[in-house]
Amino acid sequence: MDQSSFRSSLSRRHFLATLAAASVRTGISAEDTAKFPPARQITKGLGFHWFAYYDKLQFSPDNRFVLSHKVDFEHRSPTADDVIEVGMIDLHDQDKWIPLGTSRAWCWQQGCMLQWVPGSNFEVIWNDREQDRFVSHILNVKTGEKRTIPSPVYALSPDGKEAVSCDFARVADCRPGYGYAGIRDRFFDYMAPAGSGITHVNLSTGREKLIITHEQLAKLGEIPQNLPDSKHHTYHLLCSPDGKRFIFLHRWTQPGGGQLSRMFTAALDGSDLRIVIPNGFVSHFIWRDSTHILSQSKGWLGNPGWGDFLFEDKDAGILEEVGRGVLDAGGHFTYLRNNAWILNDTYPKGDQRLQTPHLYEVKTNRRIDLGHFTLHPAYKGEWRVDTHPRLSRDERMVCIDSPHAGQGRQLHLIDISNVG
Repeated sequence: MDQSSFRSSLSRRHFLATLAAASVRTGISAEDTAKFPPARQITKGLGFHWFAYYDKLQFSPDNRFVLSHKVDFEHRSPTADDVIEVGMIDLHDQDKWIPLGTSRAWCWQQGCMLQWVPGSNFEVIWNDREQDRFVSHILNVKTGEKRTIPSPVYALSPDGKEAVSCDFARVADCRPGYGYAGIRDRFFDYMAPAGSGITHVNLSTGREKLIITHEQLAKLGEIPQNLPDSKHHTYHLLCSPDGKRFIFLHRWTQPGGGQLSRMFTAALDGSDLRIVIPNGFVSHFIWRDSTHILSQSKGWLGNPGWGDFLFEDKDAGILEEVGRGVLDAGGHFTYLRNNAWILNDTYPKGDQRLQTPHLYEVKTNRRIDLGHFTLHPAYKGEWRVDTHPRLSRDERMVCIDSPHAGQGRQLHLIDISNVG
């Protein structure tokens, strides 16, 4: 959608009404809200919509279509019988909803890995469950041609030819809210099984190969507080911009439901493992380029708390802290504008539980908030709604998930073309 279309879709009267409604919902004055860039809701009607994670391609290459999941309930865990719809919104046709298919393999925080296939103008991919196995579908949205890969995917290579994946049944066991219901963990009674871990998937042939095992990781390097009953698992995978390596988190459970984590990188065949963050404390991350990673961690460079740190892709590769006290240390990152800026968000803050997507300029240590969005207390734990800001391909729009408008979780579009 071009700038004139975006602004024409939001008349001045409607825009002021939206501000007034927002001020009622959040307790923020319309004048303060007017300082934020224009935003509008792009999903509506029956059902709840969300995209989920922040590091997937949500926008089509021409920025016309926006991918989304659709479901008819909220506020509980998915079961094996719950089916969601996957589809896309046409920004050039009054935000029309276009159904693409369904999935029986999904979670609230990361959906079914719905995303555009990199390097393709018309193909999308998502995970599903067929009988007793997880699979993935690749659909050409122009021709309707669909093929099924006999394994699920997590992260795709930049050329769209390869993927890396994890054991979603084990993740569901170890970290509810991130795996899939419907298939029991084959290694439920094993703390670090040799038969599961990270797999490589050839998207042309469908061939899947186990490349890194949980047993292998549990024996590699020093593992803080690795208890006899700690269950080892892996997820949060992301390929590097040059497609040569990928990040993943190795996690092991702790008493009371907690877990500790190490960040690894590896080549796409599982070789050349590096423990970039070894201390047990790592959360969200993003590749800045093919040799540097921005990640949230704890206890580095004199900061005893959580912060945003830049790492080199090597063992214990700490370099510097980024934006201490300005860039939020709990959000979800994306680099933009030739890595001069970072898109991020916050978890709910204050009595009003405000979530604040924001832009951060690295050189000037300057932050620009893009809006305040209230998260009702009913959205908590596994079924919380993080805004998870995602960029359009042309970096002019940001799409977020939010239930702040009182219609359940829906997609909202923020125009950042004049921000900065």
